[in-house]
Amino acid sequence: MILPIYTYGQPVLRQVAEDIEPDYPQLSELIQNMWDTLAKSDGIGLAAPQVGLSIRLIIIDLTPLAEDMPQYADFRRVYINPYIEEYDETETDVSEEGCLSLPGIHEKVRRPTRVRLTWQDEQFEEHDEWIDGYLARVVQHEVDHLDGEVFTDHLKGLRRQMIKSQLSDLLKGRFSCSYKVKLRR
Repeated sequence: MILPIYTYGQPVLRQVAEDIEPDYPQLSELIQNMWDTLAKSDGIGLAAPQVGLSIRLIIIDLTPLAEDMPQYADFRRVYINPYIEEYDETETDVSEEGCLSLPGIHEKVRRPTRVRLTWQDEQFEEHDEWIDGYLARVVQHEVDHLDGEVFTDHLKGLRRQMIKSQLSDLLKGRFSCSYKVKLRR
């Protein structure tokens, strides 16, 4: 089932998400619905708060990038209860980001190119690994959602001022996108 994507201004996007347990109701169905929603919206990552649930669950599908980044040819992963434990600040990268919850807004964001992530897979097996490159950027973006942040929170000074009218338009529902959304009311 395709779920509506909650847009900027929805309170759930500013909440710190809660951990989930293996007995979380209908978890497999939720994950499948999130995959369906991600595919319909042409995104590469989706966090549970973006579909209205304040739980620590994200999915990432980098297969659409395989032509330019062959290492991601078969990369589809579910991260349950993910936490960034360390940021390796020795190298950072500036790259443009967008977000399904902020349709039409794209800005350059500086992020570390390497992070240490702890998480559980769909069988709730523990993982602790260093992630680098483009995946590190996507993971940071999605974990931000679990921590009540959006990518525009990382903008500074003039760039932050320049997007205020776009954010205001989002709050007023003045935008268009090709997927189902849930507006702030």
